[in-house]
Amino acid sequence: MPPKTVAQNRRARFDYEILETVEAGVMLTGQEVKSCRMGHVNLAGAYVTFVHGKPVLKKAKISLYAFATATDYDPERDRPLLLKKNEVEKLQSQTETKGITVIPLEVHAGKYIKVVLGLGRGRKNYDKRQKIKERSIGKKLRKGEEI
Repeated sequence: MPPKTVAQNRRARFDYEILETVEAGVMLTGQEVKSCRMGHVNLAGAYVTFVHGKPVLKKAKISLYAFATATDYDPERDRPLLLKKNEVEKLQSQTETKGITVIPLEVHAGKYIKVVLGLGRGRKNYDKRQKIKERSIGKKLRKGEEI
């Protein structure tokens, strides 16, 4: 059974040109895993940084599990990512070049909770306008309207 996509960062695909993707595990608590499986994850504004050479997911919001008894829960806490050493080195070296950043694109919930990371370069406003124009032309063509 393939893993279920529980969250997507659709805005990231619009704001960034995705050059490469990598799948990483996430260190979560038990209640966070249950909340993720229920789809209570929001990746809007989330990003990845490197703290002491280790990747950390920041600003990803995982809501409090409905049946949890925890009282001091921070839904936007920093969560360490689990990657192989060579993948970490590769991502870190590529983010040191100007304009390249690591963005979480999707969260999959199968046997394990995984995050799909994208290596992205920011788009300029005129690139975004061009993408919007292409999208609207595609919609009109599918509907059979004149352009």
